[in-house]
Amino acid sequence: MEDSQIVALYWERNTGAIDRTTEKYGKYCMAIARNILQSPEDAEECVNDAWLAAWNSIPPNRPASLATFLGRLTRNRAIDRLRAQQSKKRGEGAVSLPLEELSELIPAGAGPESELLFQELVQAINAFLDTLAAAERNVFLCRYWYFDSIAEIGVSLGFSESKVKSMLHRTRKKLRHSLQKEGLL
Repeated sequence: MEDSQIVALYWERNTGAIDRTTEKYGKYCMAIARNILQSPEDAEECVNDAWLAAWNSIPPNRPASLATFLGRLTRNRAIDRLRAQQSKKRGEGAVSLPLEELSELIPAGAGPESELLFQELVQAINAFLDTLAAAERNVFLCRYWYFDSIAEIGVSLGFSESKVKSMLHRTRKKLRHSLQKEGLL
């Protein structure tokens, strides 16, 4: 079924939209949640939460890319769950490592000013990603969007782990320079 047909089911408030979404994007969203949470049970709950969020936000939203929309919903719920788990028991999971790698590039804080800064930061990072070669962009997104491990990235893209680490280091350095140039750091 085409994405536009699935979105139309959401707009009609037809519960079949959830079934079609699960058929087409269930594995994709489960992979995102599992990479972040490292638990099939927690990942399944996050995916279900993402389906509920999609149900509640379509309408009024009409996503241009259903895959990206669902991936973002799943990722955000998984990160929220991970943060809640870590606040309960300060774990040392490898999943938090990608967040730590970027922590000095992402300002902390709350309030309207930080929300505005965050939106500017998102735009700057998107513009930065557009300047990267495809391989660099893929490595960066696999690590910091999908939370893939260094080893998984290496296997899927055909690079050694040391090459992946090196590419990530250089890309973070370029990103820092770009954000400083934009006055965001």
